[in-house]
Amino acid sequence: MNRASLSAVRSCLLLLFIHMSAPVEARRVHGARAQSRRVQQQQQQPPAHRERVEGAESFPLDFTAVEGNMDNFMVQIKNLAQSLYPCSAQKLDQDMKLHFLKNVSVTCNDGSAAGYYIKESKGSKRWLLFLEGGWYCFNRQTCDSRYETMRRLMSSTKWPQTKTGTGILSPQPEENPHWWNANMVFIPYCSSDVWSGATPKTDHSDYAFMGSLIIKEVVNELLTKGLDNAKVLLLAGSSAGGTGVLLNVDYVAEQLESQGHRGVQVRGLADSGWFLDNKQYKLTDCLDTISCAPTEAIKRGIRYWGGLVPESCRQAHVGEEWNCFFGYKVFPMLKSPVFVVQWLFDEAQLTADNIHLTGQPVHEGQWRYIQNLGQELRSTLRDVPAMFAPACLSHELITRSYWMDIQVKGTSLPRALHCWDRSLQANNHINSSNHNHLKHKTQPMRGCPLHLIDSCPWPHCNPSCPTIRDQLTGQEMSVIQFLKHMGFDVQKMAQQQGMDPRKLLGMLNNGS
Repeated sequence: MNRASLSAVRSCLLLLFIHMSAPVEARRVHGARAQSRRVQQQQQQPPAHRERVEGAESFPLDFTAVEGNMDNFMVQIKNLAQSLYPCSAQKLDQDMKLHFLKNVSVTCNDGSAAGYYIKESKGSKRWLLFLEGGWYCFNRQTCDSRYETMRRLMSSTKWPQTKTGTGILSPQPEENPHWWNANMVFIPYCSSDVWSGATPKTDHSDYAFMGSLIIKEVVNELLTKGLDNAKVLLLAGSSAGGTGVLLNVDYVAEQLESQGHRGVQVRGLADSGWFLDNKQYKLTDCLDTISCAPTEAIKRGIRYWGGLVPESCRQAHVGEEWNCFFGYKVFPMLKSPVFVVQWLFDEAQLTADNIHLTGQPVHEGQWRYIQNLGQELRSTLRDVPAMFAPACLSHELITRSYWMDIQVKGTSLPRALHCWDRSLQANNHINSSNHNHLKHKTQPMRGCPLHLIDSCPWPHCNPSCPTIRDQLTGQEMSVIQFLKHMGFDVQKMAQQQGMDPRKLLGMLNNGS
C-alpha cells in the first residue's frame, strides 16, 4: 500500500472515530431553548434502556434536541459527511429518480405508465413512501376539464426524470432531522381518485382509475430493492394523498404480511387529508370539483372510480362506503398506527365549504363559520392519540421547507414524529406480537408529547403559523392585520374570552 493510500485510510479512520464520538459532543451544544431539558433527560436515562427503546434503526443523534443552535451544528455535520464521502463506495445523489412501473397494465388516468421516484439509502431499513395530493374528478365532465388544465395529475407523459425532496422527503438533516437518511419514494398522483380506484381504462370507459393498484404495484417493485428487509415503512401523504394514506395503510400492511414480510412495521402519516363531511357555508350545485360539497363529490366519485375502502369500514357502511373517505369515520377502524397532521383552519376544507378568502374582508356569518370549523375539527381529533394540529389557516405541511418552524405548545412536528416513533418502538419491544393493535395504546414518553392540538380559537392565533400574504398586494400581513381583514371584532372576542379588550389587542400585537 503506498503512502497516499495509507494517509487516506488514516483520515477515514480518524473521521470515523470523530463520527462515532459525535453523539456525545452533540449533546453539549448550547443555545437550545427548552430542548436542553430533554437532552438532560436523555443523558440521565440508562444506556441499556436507550438502546432498547431506540432499536438498531434509530440514529444516535436526536437533531431536534439542538434546534436552538441548529444552523451552526448542521454546517459541521455536513462538513463531516462530505469529508466521509471518499471513505464510502456509495455516491451521494440527492435527487429521487423516476422509475415507471414494470407492470404496464397499472396506469394513470389516460393509460400512460404509472411510476414512482426513488432515492435509495443503502444500509437504512427505514422506507418513506409519499402519496402526492391534488384534489380529484368525479365524472366525465370534471375529468375532461381536469385533463385540459391539470394534465400532469392524469398523465405521466411530461413527468421530469428527477425530483428534489423537501420537508420530510429532504435528504438534508437540517431540514429533515429524523428521516433524512431513509429510503425515499415519491409516488406521483395521476389517478384522480383519492388513491382508491381499481378500474382499468377500456374501450367503454374514458379513463382508468387505479390509485389503489398503483400503490400495490409500487410496493411489489420496492420489495426487490430492499423493502423486504425493512424495519419500518411509513406511508405518508398530503391532501388527497393524506386521505389516500387512511384508505390504504392497512392494505399495504396486509400485502406485506400475506407475502411473508411480517417484520416490516407499517405506519401511516396523514397530512391535511382529515376532511369533514359538514354542511357548506353556501350550498351550490355540483357542477365542478371545487364548489361541489365533499360528501356529494365522493358519493359520485366512488361509483365512477370503482373505489376501494378498508374492509372493516366497508362492512360498517355497506352501500354508503363514501363515509370511509372522511378521517374521523375511518380512523377508529384502522389496525395500523397513524399520525394525523391537520391545520385546524384548512384552506382546502374552506374552499370545499364555499368560503373563499379573495382579498375582501369576510362578514360575520363567514367568520363564525370559520371559527366553528376549527371547533368541529378539534372535536373529531380528540381521540386521535398521535397528532399535530396548529390553529393556522393553511394547507399541507410535511413537504414544506418550513415544516420545522411550526410548533404546537412548544413542540415542532419533526420532534413529535420522533416521539411517536420512539413510543411505537418501546411498545413494540414490550409486546411485539400485538403491534397491529398499538394504535390506541401509544403512550407518550416523558418529555416527548404526541397529542398536540392548539386550544386558541381563531385562525393564526399560533405565533409560529406560516406567513400570511395579502392576496391582492402580496404584502406580508401581521396577525392583527390578518384578523381585522377576516372581520375579527376585538371587543366581541374579548367579551367571549372574558378578558379586557386592551389585553387581547396586546396579545395579538405580540403574536400570542
